[in-house]
Amino acid sequence: MTRYLTVSIGMKVYKFYSFLILSLLAATPLFAATLRGKLLEAASGEPALGVAIMIEGTSYNDVSGLDGTFAIHHLQKGTYQLTIRHISYTTIRKDITVTDNETVELDLKLYAAAGLQLNEIAVTGKKDASSEQTARSLERNASQVMNIVSGKTIQISPDLTVANVIQRISGVTIERNSNGDGQHAILRGMDKRYNYTLVNGVKIPSPDNKYRYVPLDIFPSDLLDRLEVYKTLTPAMEGDAIGGAVNMVMKDAPDRFTWSANISSGYNELFLQRDFMSFDRKNIQFKSPYEQKGNQYSAVPADFSKAAIDYKSKSPSPNLLGSLAVGNRFFNQKLGILLAGSYQNTYRGSNSLFFDSETVDTLSDETLTKMSERQYSEQQTRFGLHSKLDYRINDRHKIQFYNAFMSLTNAQVRDVKSTQLTIGGYDPVLGNATLGYSTRSRLTKQQIYNSTLQGKHQLTGKLAVQWSAVYSKATNDVPDNVTVPLLGIRKNFVEKRTTVGDASRRWEHNSDRDLSGYLNVSYLMPIGKMQVEWSAGGLYRDKSRTNFYNNYQLRPSKPLAEYGVDFTDYTQIGWTIQNPRGSVASALNYSATERITSGYAQFKAESATLEILGGVRAEATDQGYAMRFPIGEERPVGNQTYTDILPSIQFKYKTQENTNLRASYFRSLNRPGFFEIVPYRIVQEEYQERGNADLKRALADNIDFRYELFPKPAEQLMVGIFYKHIKNPIEYTLQKDAIRGQDIYYSPGNFGNATNYGLEIDYIKYFKTIGIKANYTYTHSRITTPKSKRIRNASGDLETISVNQSRPLYGQSAHVGNLSILYKNAKQGLDGQLAASYTGDRINTVSQFLNNDQWQKGFVQLDASLEKTFKNGLGIFLKAANLLNTPMEVYMKGTSAVNEGIPNQNRQNRTLMRRDYYQRSYLLGVRYKL
Repeated sequence: MTRYLTVSIGMKVYKFYSFLILSLLAATPLFAATLRGKLLEAASGEPALGVAIMIEGTSYNDVSGLDGTFAIHHLQKGTYQLTIRHISYTTIRKDITVTDNETVELDLKLYAAAGLQLNEIAVTGKKDASSEQTARSLERNASQVMNIVSGKTIQISPDLTVANVIQRISGVTIERNSNGDGQHAILRGMDKRYNYTLVNGVKIPSPDNKYRYVPLDIFPSDLLDRLEVYKTLTPAMEGDAIGGAVNMVMKDAPDRFTWSANISSGYNELFLQRDFMSFDRKNIQFKSPYEQKGNQYSAVPADFSKAAIDYKSKSPSPNLLGSLAVGNRFFNQKLGILLAGSYQNTYRGSNSLFFDSETVDTLSDETLTKMSERQYSEQQTRFGLHSKLDYRINDRHKIQFYNAFMSLTNAQVRDVKSTQLTIGGYDPVLGNATLGYSTRSRLTKQQIYNSTLQGKHQLTGKLAVQWSAVYSKATNDVPDNVTVPLLGIRKNFVEKRTTVGDASRRWEHNSDRDLSGYLNVSYLMPIGKMQVEWSAGGLYRDKSRTNFYNNYQLRPSKPLAEYGVDFTDYTQIGWTIQNPRGSVASALNYSATERITSGYAQFKAESATLEILGGVRAEATDQGYAMRFPIGEERPVGNQTYTDILPSIQFKYKTQENTNLRASYFRSLNRPGFFEIVPYRIVQEEYQERGNADLKRALADNIDFRYELFPKPAEQLMVGIFYKHIKNPIEYTLQKDAIRGQDIYYSPGNFGNATNYGLEIDYIKYFKTIGIKANYTYTHSRITTPKSKRIRNASGDLETISVNQSRPLYGQSAHVGNLSILYKNAKQGLDGQLAASYTGDRINTVSQFLNNDQWQKGFVQLDASLEKTFKNGLGIFLKAANLLNTPMEVYMKGTSAVNEGIPNQNRQNRTLMRRDYYQRSYLLGVRYKL
């Protein structure tokens, strides 16, 4: 009975849905055909996106999507004229006939629109160097392992600087500055020191006052055509990159008149919650009294401007950003000119919680001694100017002249309130504590200028020559860096600022100048069925670096002056100068030189399915320094000279037209930073820092394998593995002075051998309006360094011994991932992106003591952007960063009973050392392109 009832009910449900479906069909046209198709570029086979498809005489139309597909529904039976039109392609008109309820499939190829004639050679529109299709094509056809972010992706991404863009690439993480913006790239778990930066293939110097690496936040992202990351090196490339190399390809001159502009404004949520603190940056004293009046002059208080301590707190103005680019070709397409500029004025900051600690003379872990609440307020003014001229003498000879100027000015105020956790008997119940206040104002101006003259000459059908002459200069200026401390007390939760402490005023500036020459010669010579290109060339670079440092110590003329009684503003404090001639007798006053002479020989053999590129590079290094004020028994002058032979070979095997198998090996090096080999000693805020004149270069053997599948021209699946063996890796560690056993200092050193290996997966898939970009990287590294360990000896006394501990390389995260969901509706002119980035735990500071390294906690950052483009070339866009307000946290593994009851220390097996919140930021703007 039950079975019969179930079948009866099922038949009734079936009849009901059948009736419903028939009713819906009756309500729709009896003849409703569908036209579907895909548009491909004839030259490349790549999808043609954003192309208009129209049925003449009707309102039916569509626009090809991310994968080149289109669809027009509800066509009635009949014959129609289909028109396909786009400015870059020849217009197609095609008659189609549809019948009853059929689906018509069309696959059409589009040909580039014919251009002008030049010396009887047809010139057609060149491929858009900033497009996604171009980026994928370059990756597929490259001779080495690389990843590319296209200019179009950069434009619609939430990122404003190159440093933030580069985090979207597999195997890349970023090191952030104090306001949460990306600053330096870490490639494949190798610290920022292990990669170098190129602009249009030419290495640029660093404005950093100690190291070689270039801060990527100085470059506005909207000046780029694309961003390339080389993960393997060829003999033609400079060899000092163990992690990889970053190449910024700047905008190029277009084939026809083009100009584009954008302007935007926004705000950071942080300053809806608190005021922005600033100082009088316009009247900062850029030269110290020592520089102004000579080395025998004794400074007086009147010599010091009050601008750096003229503090104001208020809500900041909205952020303002804009860019402009204009270009064209002249004289029958022979001369191309592009001028571009970018300006960004932003207000950033963070709220930070910071803990100081010390290792007491027991077997316990670190004891927290001070808790500091820090508020950073930073006004960043970033601008870039970029010009490129190229002249086509004829179809065999071309000369181009490139100039770029990048500038980043950062006016920062750090306001700190510190609580002594052990000294003074901190009681979390009564709120009794000894307080310290400190306000620091710092203006930093970093600039990079590059001028490159290049020539490309096809002397015969087989012989070609390329040359480059380069002048580059990077500068860094930190004038009148002021720190003013105050003492205070807190009793029963009432805070009071009491006396003034000693202040410091510091001037620093440095410059790094490069003169470089490149020459490359190539010759084509077929061998059997393979086309072989032989090439050779060389490089000579002369680098000159200067560093200046001066520090004045000031003591209040009334040490017991009380805030709110004797003064209410820092400009009202009276001072006496403790060192009237300044402290120039510092190792930070030095000059450095470096001369690199290198040459290479390379071959590239190609057949229909196999490509082999190999050869060898030799690099001779002469690196030296001279201290302007020799100190103690240290070596005032020194240099290092060495020559390295760097072989490499790359294989690419095309198993099918859309599939590559790659294998490569290359040897590379990492030279010490300029300041690292100066035997300096500097007392920092938390520790002493020292140089190491005996520091050696690191050498690495690198192996890569990668499988590449391009199911469609704009899509890809890449799976790769890499392995690196590093000899004498350079790491910074906290060490104990062998003579003065109680002195702890931070210094670079070489630590035997290290290994680094991992897996990378890249995936890109496009549907009609939705795109998915995802990548994941697993990295494992291992290095062994000496650590101190406290034990009790046979007599029961505490004794410190040295033991070896294996750990990951500094800055390396085991797990890194990115996921971006793209939305593109060309018909509606909409582009959207939701981008998530995950970086796993990594070592932030290497400790002298066993198991006391500080780790940065893993985090997820979520950003978004949306852009609407109208048919007249006008567009509006919205960008939002750090939507989850993810903090940056630093911790030590494990907890200690001595730290119980201290605020914010409530996590098991972790001792919090630092936590920074940056808040969300938003940007709304308009864009126009002609």
